[in-house]
Amino acid sequence: MASKKFQPSPKASLPFKTANKYKRQDLHVKQKKAREHTRRDERFRRRREEDKEPSLREDRIKRNVPLTLDRKRVWDEIDRDTGDGLGVSVDVERLKRRKLEEEEAAAVAELESSKDEEDPVSEDQDSMVDFGSGDEEDKLKEKPQRRQAPRTATERATSPVHSTTSTNLDLTPEALAARFPSLFSMESPPIPKILITTSINSTLHNEARLLTTLFPHSVYIPRSAHRYGHKFSIREISSFATNRKYTAVIVLKEDQKRPTGIDFVHLPSGPMFHFSISNWVEGKRLPGHGNPTNHLPEIILNNFRTPLGLLTAHLFRTMFPPQPEFQGRQVVTLHNQRDYIFLRRHRYVFREKRATEKSVVGPDGKEVKGVEGIRAGLQELGPRFTMKLRRIDKGIQHSSGQEWVWQGGMEKQRTKFQL
Repeated sequence: MASKKFQPSPKASLPFKTANKYKRQDLHVKQKKAREHTRRDERFRRRREEDKEPSLREDRIKRNVPLTLDRKRVWDEIDRDTGDGLGVSVDVERLKRRKLEEEEAAAVAELESSKDEEDPVSEDQDSMVDFGSGDEEDKLKEKPQRRQAPRTATERATSPVHSTTSTNLDLTPEALAARFPSLFSMESPPIPKILITTSINSTLHNEARLLTTLFPHSVYIPRSAHRYGHKFSIREISSFATNRKYTAVIVLKEDQKRPTGIDFVHLPSGPMFHFSISNWVEGKRLPGHGNPTNHLPEIILNNFRTPLGLLTAHLFRTMFPPQPEFQGRQVVTLHNQRDYIFLRRHRYVFREKRATEKSVVGPDGKEVKGVEGIRAGLQELGPRFTMKLRRIDKGIQHSSGQEWVWQGGMEKQRTKFQL
């Protein structure tokens, strides 16, 4: 045991282990307060320095970007001609940009070659000039070219490319559009007319009626649960809907009286998308929720970047009318993150910025010019749920064959995503 005259500093660790429980607790509280006081002094000192020189704050914010799985996302390194498959994880926008760069480089090279053919080098030029130029070319050839090292996860995290970007449907590969001509038609999409039903003997009547408020121009028809009634298959229901000018069929599945899956059938002949559902919450259970109106909503598709993601985004685009009614101020958001699609419905309102609120900032962290005094308020309407793509059938139902199937091994590499 140490001497009684020894007084350890509250900022120092305990140099000995005392048997007195209360002394240990008291010393632990003192050390904790001292550490918090030190960190507080460090924060205030850093704030004073950053107020004098704002560039220090910008460098610190840029350097302290959280290293999430989205920022560490990796892509398949494939050729641009084979990057249209559904089973590859490739950024379509980056692939399109690389294709444009190659075309521009080829055009520049062709232009230079044509200039060389038009202006050949004359023989009566100074021989010393020719000799010097040859030496320079030899030196350039002998000089080794530095290969660009692949970026680390930290460098990718601090890059200006963000993981949550709006989906550009104009970047759809031509091979993918030719593979699904019904989804990628050149004509303007028709006004959707959707038939919503459930699995056989389902009890999700209330949830299905909620979907009719989410998808415009939709109607719910319950499937017969009578013991002597005919159990219609999805193929028969799709044929029935096609004859009555429906554009899609939605089938809500249940397990233990809860929604567990949802299927989208693109009429008249497919494809058919199978999603699993989790975290279903009705609008009336949301705190501060609003009541939806009959106005046609706007649609926001976020972060669908691969060919499979663009195909899924086109499916959701066909579920909503192309011309929304802006006076309703309703918006449906489909946000893809780590292959999970989060569906939310809000009503928005633009109002003046309060004195205690910050201005709107862009992706670069700087204030957006022109909207300094404006803020947007959101009120969630519901329902909200999370979807995960499991399978894509070529036609209607499993017997038609599969275009893409989710497998458990796809999530073995946690930094690689399919959508």
